[in-house]
Amino acid sequence: MEKTGSVDFEQKSYEMPPKTGISIAHFLTVADIDWSARFYEKVFDGRILSKGDSSGAPAYLQIANTWLIVNVGGGPTPDKPTVTLTTPDPDRINSFMNIRVADIQACYELWKSRGAEFITEPIPKYGEIRCYIRDPDGYIIEVGQSTDVIYG
Repeated sequence: MEKTGSVDFEQKSYEMPPKTGISIAHFLTVADIDWSARFYEKVFDGRILSKGDSSGAPAYLQIANTWLIVNVGGGPTPDKPTVTLTTPDPDRINSFMNIRVADIQACYELWKSRGAEFITEPIPKYGEIRCYIRDPDGYIIEVGQSTDVIYG
């Protein structure tokens, strides 16, 4: 039996917001909700589910099989009394999205034509070919294509 990276988990389907169980979304603090939402919509064929508003509601997007929330930063709130949300220092990142693709060169060309700013062209590294994109707020997004079997 060939092993792959696919997982069946109790035959559940996931949606946002969930009607049962849980769904997971990645939250990004951004400077401009509309600008960031349009970036993810344009470059990655994301689907904007809600646009957010000036009263503090975030934008929700679906990108392939994941959800992304973008919202402006701010100071502490009653539910996070010591936490301030800010956009990142572009040279000091502590987490990033990782997008796995079947054909990195095709994605590189397509996403570059849609306005993605790549740090470098795709480079072979550790059993894969990978490169990174910067979004409008400086977050990095890893794009990788496996060249070796990595699931086992």
